[in-house]
Amino acid sequence: MTKKLRVDVWSDIACPWCYVGKRRLEAALARFPHRDAVEVVWRAFELDPAAKRVLGAEVSYAERLARKYGASVAKAEAMIRQMTEVAAADGLDFHFEKVRPGNTFDAHRVLHLAAERGAQGAVKERLLRAYMTEGEAIGEPEVLARLAGEAGLDPAEVREALAGDAFAAEVRADEAEARAMGVTGVPFFAFGGRYGVSGAQPAEALLGVLQRTWDEAAGEPDASDPMLAEGAACGPDGCA
Repeated sequence: MTKKLRVDVWSDIACPWCYVGKRRLEAALARFPHRDAVEVVWRAFELDPAAKRVLGAEVSYAERLARKYGASVAKAEAMIRQMTEVAAADGLDFHFEKVRPGNTFDAHRVLHLAAERGAQGAVKERLLRAYMTEGEAIGEPEVLARLAGEAGLDPAEVREALAGDAFAAEVRADEAEARAMGVTGVPFFAFGGRYGVSGAQPAEALLGVLQRTWDEAAGEPDASDPMLAEGAACGPDGCA
């Protein structure tokens, strides 16, 4: 039987480091000789479950960041510039001045629908780009239907799902599993149910875990600590 490797990734749409982590995982997979045997599954994690669908535009992203960290707006702006530069090095074009924060629960429900339709990766990419680059209000159902349609889903099916409680239980189950594992920040990568990696680790580190997991799949886990040092991540209190 052909060996398979599943990589579960807990992340949020409203998470710049999650987008960076996605790119770095993709870079690692591009160098992994068994790429075709890897299945990536995107799991739900809400950084701010209590957020409104769309937060008001009267407060800038830098001001929100400053409040979370108890820092000055100038320091928050410096953090944003640094994050933008890091993202650019991974081929991403972040525009924090356009970001429209909001609730991501429905976005995660759409991603579960996308998984059933074989389009989860494409929809995940579309939503992240819409949020971090284009300034789309990803908390709005109609926006989600349009973006998911652009990524291959039927917009009418998305609207129907969002009009009810479809996939709500699946989102909550993802979040409950994350809590049970002690995940407090994202992205968080779980390789084959064997190794966990916290944060947007360099592609080289992710490649090493891919290879290690693959090599050990038929035997016992390595006795060493399965958790790599934490990388840049976002949590309920902000991104760092």
